[in-house]
Amino acid sequence: MRKRVSTGIFVAALGLSNAGLGVRPARVAASARPIPATMEVAIDNFAFGPTDLTVAAGTTVTWTNRDDIPHTVVSTEKVFKSKVLDTDEKFSSTFSTPGTYPYFCSIHPKMTGKVVVQ
Repeated sequence: MRKRVSTGIFVAALGLSNAGLGVRPARVAASARPIPATMEVAIDNFAFGPTDLTVAAGTTVTWTNRDDIPHTVVSTEKVFKSKVLDTDEKFSSTFSTPGTYPYFCSIHPKMTGKVVVQ
């Protein structure tokens, strides 16, 4: 009758290390830091899309001008203000404090939007 020997005991008895067997040690989990959220708003056809955006505090919102003409992104409360954005240029703002942040295009004031931070 044969006796079974587990591989772990066999390896230990032979004095082999994990490195000699090509076994990698388990990875230690990275710290549990949350990944910052990001949201996108397109500027296209004289409109912000989406017009109204609800995000969690700490979220970065990026506006990208997809129009063939320049636009801006300006907070009515003077919290943020982009430079004039040409086609495919971007502007980002991080929203840390809960509240409502209306904005508009200073070149085309009928273009409006709103970011609600919860």
